[in-house]
Amino acid sequence: MRLFFFLFCILAAFPLVAQKFPMHPEELPVNDGNAILLHLALGGQKTGGDLADRFGSTGTIGGGLEFATPSNFIFGAEGQFYFGTNVLEDPLAILRTPEGDIIGNNRIIASVALRQRGFYSGLLLGKLFVLGAQRSGIRLTLGAGYTRHWIRIQDDSQSVTQLTGEYIKGYDRQCGGLALNEFIGWQHLARNRRSNWTLGLEFNQGFTQTLRDWDFKDKRKLDGRRLDLRFGIKAVWTLPFYPGKAEQIYY
Repeated sequence: MRLFFFLFCILAAFPLVAQKFPMHPEELPVNDGNAILLHLALGGQKTGGDLADRFGSTGTIGGGLEFATPSNFIFGAEGQFYFGTNVLEDPLAILRTPEGDIIGNNRIIASVALRQRGFYSGLLLGKLFVLGAQRSGIRLTLGAGYTRHWIRIQDDSQSVTQLTGEYIKGYDRQCGGLALNEFIGWQHLARNRRSNWTLGLEFNQGFTQTLRDWDFKDKRKLDGRRLDLRFGIKAVWTLPFYPGKAEQIYY
């Protein structure tokens, strides 16, 4: 009787062993339908045009939200924040002593640093040209939006009256305007949805002008149109979502 029960348990378990469960890789839904892509991006850029006279190399951090069609056309929005420590212009020269120091209200040398800050935000459209069996290939996007950049004046001692309140606007040389953005690189959207990334080259052209009415150092408004260029490398981590019917959701 016990032997019969043992054999019965083995035979009953056999179909379960042979069955392919939904979480088996071969049974995962194919990732070639509509997709919502959430991005986190990091990068580094060189400056060009008028921007190269003001700032050196730039670090970037940003993100985006996109919709990809089954034919791999891409529509979305993106934004990134620029930061750096290489400021080539000195808007504070008018405040410095012959030795290059800035004296605070307490008659002590103030600790003042110049930093690069800025951002870009805009809309984009593009195409993923798939190569091979997976949803991976050459990604090409074109975007347009708004950019702004300025010199961040960091007064650690907080002892320089000229660098407080509304006065700071006469030194930060803030500029803004319309911008174009292009990207070309490789995008990988894994079939098992665990490895999703993009790596490539990014280019940005800003058509800017000053947003300040007066510059204290030059003792005038810094009129004139600017062409601010950035170009560099960009790495993106992607969290994809694939909308579908309830019965297609796997746990």
